[in-house]
Amino acid sequence: MRVETDLWQQKGDDWQQAFIATNLLVIGYNAWVGYLAGERGAVVCSLKTPHLGIAGESFPSHYVPRSRMVPFLNAWLANPEMPMLYDRHLNAHLLEAVDGYNPQTDAILLLESGGRATLFYLRNMAIAPPQSYKTICMGWDEFHLSHSDLSQMSLHQFNLTP
Repeated sequence: MRVETDLWQQKGDDWQQAFIATNLLVIGYNAWVGYLAGERGAVVCSLKTPHLGIAGESFPSHYVPRSRMVPFLNAWLANPEMPMLYDRHLNAHLLEAVDGYNPQTDAILLLESGGRATLFYLRNMAIAPPQSYKTICMGWDEFHLSHSDLSQMSLHQFNLTP
């Protein structure tokens, strides 16, 4: 099901704070995984096309490393579907934030919603990026079956057609 309106903006004036608080673990996880891949960067979340599913609302997010930031911003801001006044200082401001944040405690978030992009410098996050990564990985381990778990499982097959 595709949502035509921005669900987060319907939540009130502080919707951006609510979005960040609700998704802090995912933002921190993406920031840390991206940083571990080799360089500083920013987490980009787009609420342009959120989807509602059985598990709730989902939205695309990804990590853009510093070395790809300028080409990414130039392409993104040139998109005609992004009706935003281009600020020639945006690139410099974002690069300065990316160069200066502490990956152990902070994250840079670029949030697209309602035809606008907003830059957030998340300092001293309540759940630091390395902790977000550990928390999510520990959760995945709960659902990862080992070979010994699978060997104890019995499988019964019934052919329903003659």
